[in-house]
Amino acid sequence: MSDLASMREQVYTDPRPAEHFDRFHERARTREPDWAYEFTRTITSLYAYTFLRARSISPEKVPGTGAVILAPNHFSYMDHFLMGCYIRRKIRFMAKSQLFKGPMQFIYTHGGVFPVRRGARDEETFITAEAILGKGGALAMYCEGGRSRTGKVSTEAKRGIGRLALETGAPVVPIAIHGSSRIRNWKRLQFPKVTVQYGDPMRWERIESPTREQQQAVADRILIEIRRLYAGLDEYGRRETVRRVRAVGRGERAGGEPGERTGGGAVAPGG
Repeated sequence: MSDLASMREQVYTDPRPAEHFDRFHERARTREPDWAYEFTRTITSLYAYTFLRARSISPEKVPGTGAVILAPNHFSYMDHFLMGCYIRRKIRFMAKSQLFKGPMQFIYTHGGVFPVRRGARDEETFITAEAILGKGGALAMYCEGGRSRTGKVSTEAKRGIGRLALETGAPVVPIAIHGSSRIRNWKRLQFPKVTVQYGDPMRWERIESPTREQQQAVADRILIEIRRLYAGLDEYGRRETVRRVRAVGRGERAGGEPGERTGGGAVAPGG
């Protein structure tokens, strides 16, 4: 899109051996985020609230305790922080391994972030993610993989999130982050209005060794829900979306509280 500032070219391979990142995974599996998480959240939240006029819709849909996977769309480096501004829980993130160097490496590791080697079959990433969820943690994972360069939500999901949802049985909260594609325009002194909408938790029956088709079917279903939330914000805007969500909430309270949504139980091969 011509109105978006350009992004750096993606680097999909990391020449460092997998063993180089073992210490980061070990820390993420055995230790909780420390002061670095709260420090970073405070700084980025202030930026989000002021310059980006960021507001949330339905953050209470994120379970307050227990394992949960947060699944937002991905436009900006700020998406991690925007998603966590409104949640008291400390969210664990996976980040491309190329970021684990220099002074920022300290912030990442102490903030509970762990690496994923893009372009490689990185089983350590899934072991770490499942260890965090196994201890009742909150973990963020992007359906689309890397950031969208077009300013539009992708139509294709990466199956990794489907695998994680099925192997752990953890609920997945779809999240639409609207407006963050234009955060990259800050050098032009353009600051967008950002809205973060949290959807209803989705859950699938746990499967020990899901097939690739099952993983993809779940990932596709999650992305469909993210796209639905995003399309609503795109069409109606923040104020009208809030009105609609409140109206639905009143209707649900009048008719009885709904249970957690399911993705249809076990996913058959081929969807």
